[in-house]
Amino acid sequence: MSRGRFIVFEGGEGAGKSTQARLLADALRDRGLEVVLTREPGGTEGAEAIRRLLLDPAGPGWEPEAEALLFAAARSDHVARLIRPALERGAWVICDRFIDSTRAYQGGGGGLSDEDILELHRIGSGGLLPDLTILLEAVADEIAARLARRDGGESDRIGGREAQFHERVGQAFRRIARAEPARFVRIDGSGSAEATHRALLDALAPLLADSR
Repeated sequence: MSRGRFIVFEGGEGAGKSTQARLLADALRDRGLEVVLTREPGGTEGAEAIRRLLLDPAGPGWEPEAEALLFAAARSDHVARLIRPALERGAWVICDRFIDSTRAYQGGGGGLSDEDILELHRIGSGGLLPDLTILLEAVADEIAARLARRDGGESDRIGGREAQFHERVGQAFRRIARAEPARFVRIDGSGSAEATHRALLDALAPLLADSR
């Protein structure tokens, strides 16, 4: 049996990652593929427990170093218990965020070095990288409107940080994508969900062709 494919959605708050991940999972299932739809932090019982520690607005605050360690621990459990087994049995894994979010948020936003974050990933998750990382981008006004509809003025602990933090995060995502063009595709998600989904399917065409 051939190995499955690992597709990750990345981007800042309100870029449309969760919506597009669900639409892609449905489209792949319609093609007869086994699909595992998951998220980070989360996806397993242990990782979901760490998610609550990290994102609860009423919970304790964490320094970037502690956040990176917690994300790495959650990811290690996620990879070992869900992602690798699914890929080994030939499933397509669609994940809402992965290692590049840590690189952008705790690295670009929090000031940690990319080398240290990737070393944690090597230790905890064997350095696993997606077959394709989809960076969704949208204009600021559209993102603000989406967040208002989605969150009703309330955000989790990381999403609710100041605008300057999120600008650094966006710059980091763009920097990572430029440095690793073979793994990334950048998609303008400012339009309708349907238009963005069609663009994603076009970007996935080579991988879909290989899966036949």
